[in-house]
Amino acid sequence: MATGPAGSAYAEYGTRYRERLARSGIQLTLVPTEGAVANLALLRDAASGVGAGFVQAGTTTAAESPGLVSLGTVFYEPLWLFERGLDPKAGFAALAGRRISIGREGSGTRALALRILDLGGVGAGVAELMALSPEQAADRLEGGTIDAAAIVTSWESPVVRRLLTAPGITLASLPRADAHVALQPHLTKLVLPAGVADLGRNLPPADVMLVAPKASLAVRRDLHPALQYLLLDAADQIHAAPGIFHRASEFPAAEAIDLPLADDALQFHKAGRPFLQRHLPFWLAVQAERLAVALVPLLGVLYPLLRVLPAARTWFVKRRVALLYGELKLLELELEAPAAEGQRARLLERLEDLETRVSRLRVPRFFSALVYALRVHIRVVRERVERLPRSALS
Repeated sequence: MATGPAGSAYAEYGTRYRERLARSGIQLTLVPTEGAVANLALLRDAASGVGAGFVQAGTTTAAESPGLVSLGTVFYEPLWLFERGLDPKAGFAALAGRRISIGREGSGTRALALRILDLGGVGAGVAELMALSPEQAADRLEGGTIDAAAIVTSWESPVVRRLLTAPGITLASLPRADAHVALQPHLTKLVLPAGVADLGRNLPPADVMLVAPKASLAVRRDLHPALQYLLLDAADQIHAAPGIFHRASEFPAAEAIDLPLADDALQFHKAGRPFLQRHLPFWLAVQAERLAVALVPLLGVLYPLLRVLPAARTWFVKRRVALLYGELKLLELELEAPAAEGQRARLLERLEDLETRVSRLRVPRFFSALVYALRVHIRVVRERVERLPRSALS
């Protein structure tokens, strides 16, 4: 799984996924990266060995990443703009000529921060834009060697919680947040309530307007469905709890923002984990599912045969009885012939043989009436033969 830099929400959540999958006997290897853009590059590369990763909304499209699908959105990633010694009322103008960390190459922070700053008129020629990781940016902002740091991550990120209560650091409220959402529909406007970081010190001192993309859990299309269900189950356990910006069970959500939803994700969001995975250990459920897949074609062949077998059995039993009836009919015809009186002993012997064969006939109980009727008819013919005069015995 491609995650993110140390101190980011991606890295923290990756650790939780690894713990969850370990309970099912699956070893999840975490691949630290610079962020969402780097994650996309690894997911697109089949030789990278990366099968899953966190992707920030607005960083790709289905056309650009045809080999990827989404398991759904899992959390909000607000853009946090922390400042030191700047006028909070000046908006973007306060950033002119300042040193601003916008994240490293390959990070979702850099991609979104560049768009936001460009829209606000603060480009590379207006401010000094620096490529720092979240932890580096926090260290340098607290040390006073940079003036601002843009970080795209969740509320749970250790870096965010650290900077919200750091002395001398303020969280900027994004000017005209509604306009940014209108221009970039993949963003959502969020409000961080006053005092939520520290009620005792009332930090932040006022409500803060933020914009946030959503993070999706993306996987390669060829990732085994059983592993996709395991990741979805882990996502449900990790992200379903309520948070600062979302209600309980709002995440994971069946949303296709940049990438189409995987078929297994659609099924999971509708009905949960498959029946076998809910009631069997993971390894046993996978083996059972494989067996079921192998049996489906076989059942496709066997089903018509199973429907034909009862009819075939009925035909076979009736045919055996009919053949014996045919022999009895021949005896009757001989009995009606003019020379029958001279054949009494031979006819009785043939009837005895026929009756012995009928008594040894094994048929299902359902067909017992046929055999019983045949034996009655043999007895009738025997009585007719026995009425022949003994003087006619040859």
